[in-house]
Amino acid sequence: MSAPAALQRRRDYAGPALFAYGFRPFFLAAGLWAAFGILLWLPQYLGLLTIPTAFGPLDWHIHEMMYGYVAAAIAGFLLTAIPNWTGRLPVSGWPLAALAALWLAGRIAILCSGKIGGIAAAAIDVSFLVTLAAVAAREIVSGKNWRNLRVLVMLGVLALGNVVFHAEVLTKGAADYGIRLSIGAVILLISLIGGRIVPSFTNNWLARNNPGRLPIPFSRYDGATLALSALALVAWIAMPAHAVTGALLLAAGIMQSGRLARWAGYRTFADRLVLVLHVGYAFVPLGFLLLGIAALTDEVVKEHLTV
Repeated sequence: MSAPAALQRRRDYAGPALFAYGFRPFFLAAGLWAAFGILLWLPQYLGLLTIPTAFGPLDWHIHEMMYGYVAAAIAGFLLTAIPNWTGRLPVSGWPLAALAALWLAGRIAILCSGKIGGIAAAAIDVSFLVTLAAVAAREIVSGKNWRNLRVLVMLGVLALGNVVFHAEVLTKGAADYGIRLSIGAVILLISLIGGRIVPSFTNNWLARNNPGRLPIPFSRYDGATLALSALALVAWIAMPAHAVTGALLLAAGIMQSGRLARWAGYRTFADRLVLVLHVGYAFVPLGFLLLGIAALTDEVVKEHLTV
């Protein structure tokens, strides 16, 4: 479909406004679910409420933040961004509504997994990310937008983490690797997408409003940072308290800090909407550094205990 034809079809959309763009149902769902999750989590934590889930309270909270709230936010972003990347018509209308319903079904299934069974709940819940990945793959491949296959890989890792999370709960009663897989996939996705959005938005604003130093374009430094970050996260997923893991995490944190500094965020104080992008991304290098310190501290403690 040509770009003008796709644009005309976009303008001709006459369905519910909520399902006109991917960000509308999923960003709304993410915000509502985050608030609802806190309302359920606090009384659970205090022992004042028991919900019919097969998950322990902490595992339920972690799962629903990562595979509920965060997954919805990712879906909203990707379903809005991919049409811009590919030039194809965005997913909208009833297909989008069906995808949102599948996400909601997963939330209900996890909430009631103690009643319907862990396997049934897992099948319903996992199907959302698998379907989202299939939709994203169709759009990226059909649009021949090969460079964004890396985003699809991260989405696949997140879906794999959800499978592992459920398998651990079903077999061991608690999650471990599935938690770290989800965090690792999300951090790499933020590093990948944030590495485009933050410097791009900053560059556009500075060029119009504050001429001078601009963000440094993507270079080998960024590629090396992403590769080292991926390696550090793989090590953290496999052996979170190892000294080698701690060293890799610290190195990735330093590289990520340098990457952020290259984007000239200190020049955006006059526009808080641009500045907050830099503030938000700052939690990526900070997280790497804190995890690295924690891993090395755990290693030192274990050495003292074995002496």
